[in-house]
Formats: sequence, structure tokens, C-alpha cells
Amino acid sequence: MPRTTGGIPRNRPSTRVTAAALTAIAAPLTPAAQTASVTPEAAPTAPVPVSRPPACAPDALEATAYQAAHRPPGTGTGAAIVQFTNVSARACALRGHPTVAVAGNGSPERFLPLKVTRKGVAAPVRVAPGGKAWVKLTFVQVQGEADGYCVSGATPSVFPTLVVGLPGAGKHHVALEDGQIAECDNKVTVTVVSAVRPS
Repeated sequence: MPRTTGGIPRNRPSTRVTAAALTAIAAPLTPAAQTASVTPEAAPTAPVPVSRPPACAPDALEATAYQAAHRPPGTGTGAAIVQFTNVSARACALRGHPTVAVAGNGSPERFLPLKVTRKGVAAPVRVAPGGKAWVKLTFVQVQGEADGYCVSGATPSVFPTLVVGLPGAGKHHVALEDGQIAECDNKVTVTVVSAVRPS
């Protein structure tokens, strides 16, 4: 018979089980559990800097030029694409807007810098060996037939070659593959050098 106190039976085994359960709950975590609970998160790794190639040397580039597919209405050249090919054995970078002059073959007195209007924001363009980059030149268009005329009233000019320069990459003397440069007002609008071929 279980012992009673004041008529209420005691259940000692049940009391001992409850105490054991409380002891287990209150027991400290094992060393392994403690370590797992306080392990800090891994520190973020710093990004690895990407090295930029050096600017293209003038002799690393081969420049060619041809008439653009999209030109202002008229009968002159209208617009030209200048293509720069990296002919060196290592990657290099081009950046910025070109300077432009029209020139006669072997005639320094006919070397005429044009007034340049710039389009686009300059950013480095990586050119791999054998890779290419481009700029587009849009001239003030000649109108009419024969010698043509300029809307401004100026006399149209015709030149066989262009001198196109890029910041840090020298000046390049090129002739159009398909004609001569006929323009008005000695002005040109230029795009920033791009890795995407313009039209």
C-alpha cells in the first residue's frame, strides 16, 4: 500500500521521474552543441580586382574606313565607319572620341581638322588580338548633282583621305574603301569608340 499524508497518496516513483526530466532539461549543452551554437558566419571574401589591359599603341592598330549604310539624305559621303583592328599579340584598350581631319594625298597644306561634335559616354573598350573596335563619323551632307552644294551656302569639299586619332592610340591615315570624302562646312559628328559595329 502506498504511504499517505493527510489521506492523499504519494507517488514517489512519479516524482523521481519528473525530477530526472527537469535535470535533463536543465543540463548544460555538450561541448559539441555549444560550439555549433556559437560558430560565427564565414567572413565575406573581397572581390578580386580585374586587371585592365594597357592602352593600344599606335602600331598595334590597323585602321580601315568605308561608307556607312545609314547616312543623311544627300549625294555626298554622308557618314563613314572607321574600323580599328588589334594586330598585336596581346589585348589592349581603346577609349574616347576620335579627332578627325580631312587630307589630300601627300599634300600637307590640304590637311584640315574638322570641328567635332561628340556623341556617347567614353568607356574603355578591350580589344583582343585580332579583335576590332569602331567609330562612326557623320558629315554635313552634300546636296544636289554634279559638284553639289551645301545648304549653308558654303562650297562642298572633297578629300581622298582621313586622319583619325584616338586618345593615347595615335593618329591613323585612312582612305575610304568605296569613294572619297565629300562634305560641307568642315564639321563632323563622331561616336565614342565601341566594341559594337555601327551601321
